[in-house]
Amino acid sequence: MRLRALLDTDALGLRLLGGEDELDRTVRGVMTTDLRDPSRYLSGGELVLTGLAWRRDAADSEPFVRILATAGVAGLAAGEAELGAIPDDIVEACARHRLPLFAVNESVAFATVTEHVVRQVSGERAGDLAAVVDRHRRLMTSGPAGGGPDVVLDLLGTDLDLRAWVLSPAGRAIAGSSAAGPELPAAICARLAAEHLAATRTGRRGPHRVTIEGGGAKRLDEGRRPGDGSGGTTYSLFPIRSAGRGATPASRDVRETVLSDWLLAVEADASDWPEERLDLLQGVTQLIAVERDRRDAARTVRRRLAQEVLELVQTGAAPAEIAARLRVAAPVLLPGLGAAPHWQVIVAKVEWDGGDIEGGPVAQSLLEEILVDPLSAGPEPSDRIAVAHNGDEAIALVPLPAVPDEHDGAATGLHADALLDSVRDPLTAGLADDGRLTLGVSAAVHSAEGLRGALEEARHARRVAAARTGRVCAAGHQELASHVLLLPFVPDDVRRAFTARLLDPLRDYDRKHRAELIPTLEAFLDCDGSWTRCASRLHLHVNTLRYRVGRIEQLTNRDLSRLEDKLDFFLALRMS
Repeated sequence: MRLRALLDTDALGLRLLGGEDELDRTVRGVMTTDLRDPSRYLSGGELVLTGLAWRRDAADSEPFVRILATAGVAGLAAGEAELGAIPDDIVEACARHRLPLFAVNESVAFATVTEHVVRQVSGERAGDLAAVVDRHRRLMTSGPAGGGPDVVLDLLGTDLDLRAWVLSPAGRAIAGSSAAGPELPAAICARLAAEHLAATRTGRRGPHRVTIEGGGAKRLDEGRRPGDGSGGTTYSLFPIRSAGRGATPASRDVRETVLSDWLLAVEADASDWPEERLDLLQGVTQLIAVERDRRDAARTVRRRLAQEVLELVQTGAAPAEIAARLRVAAPVLLPGLGAAPHWQVIVAKVEWDGGDIEGGPVAQSLLEEILVDPLSAGPEPSDRIAVAHNGDEAIALVPLPAVPDEHDGAATGLHADALLDSVRDPLTAGLADDGRLTLGVSAAVHSAEGLRGALEEARHARRVAAARTGRVCAAGHQELASHVLLLPFVPDDVRRAFTARLLDPLRDYDRKHRAELIPTLEAFLDCDGSWTRCASRLHLHVNTLRYRVGRIEQLTNRDLSRLEDKLDFFLALRMS
């Protein structure tokens, strides 16, 4: 109900003292209190009733009202039985904090107001739920949601006062209700996506409940309940699955879709919701899944373009034929560009233990998600990305507007590490302990002749990434002209023997004497053998540094003034 409705009932004996502009606030409940600080019992949206017993003098009014305003209550109703007229200091404090203030006539019991509000709120909630269910059914029978997920989420916001967002598995906010207020911070989106993927991989049924606190996310599915003094905001996470993409959910291996399905995040604890409301939210996820399928269908043209170009490249077609196909692709991927841009190739591979699940489709969806430009406008930012897949490998053909780099005149391109910075945690949770995502990025090329080399470059970079440790790894073309390219392919037994021969004597000495020879060696090499710079970095006297380096040479029978020995130590540290 709205605050305004309270003034329409004469039996309540309410008189408005301030806040006329705020009377459209929603009342979600009622609480009676005479505590000086009732904040622990407030959750927002209440009409607070008070007999003013907490007020000893005028100075008490400001902190009391500030506490209510901070908690987000709908309004304050003060009884006249204790003090007669409501003191001016309370009226002024409510005006400062834009909190609607009512006077309750001394002849009216607080129980009368409470009963009326509870009855109205309960009735309207039931009516709202029925209305949403009806709209949901009509939307489901009329086909895809015309305005996208935002339309469906607006129903939750306006009819049930639920703040909700649709998130990608990588933690990108795809849509949110207009009532949801400010966008969710990217860090919270990533945490929610990670928690959802981790819960899905363990086989727990949704919705999954998570509390986001200052120090991180905590799951409520495992016995802890909200309201136990831990604070934070509770979200319920609903999977958005589409049976239109392959087999029915019951017969699919979860790994086939866990990294491509969206999720619905609702700012509420769904553990005590009635079945009707849970069914409603499941229906909402079905509506959003229809929209997801529509967007996937819209990507068909771009995927086909990528497939055609890459088939020409891999089969050694003439550059003129490849260039003609690129001229067709450029207007589709970069409308209004007017000329063929630079191009970049990115190769990704998703591999699962056992090798019985094709990773290509998942890698394709992930690349389309990872490559979305956060600054691009429009309802579907990924409409400028063309990704094909073959087996476990996905290949993205990324057009780059011809904006020259100020140093070398080439188009600035995407960098491997930057692509994964914001999505590493969610994807690692989804890959769990039996999956890997590896990614390689080529340099930008400006002609059809360069695409074949760019594809091979991206594949080599991906193999470098695959030789590293970690569930989510990437490598760029810059690393292919470095010793870094060689190190991952050194056999493990050779690597262990080489590093042990050079570094184990130093490690043993450090353990016994706490001499910090390994950190000293790293700093000395990093400073290119400069005694002064290294001593300054380590906050040592030069003579102390010379003593440590001498000890390193004595223990290893090497000479750090020789380039060959410096290089051996450098490689040993890198391989360790």
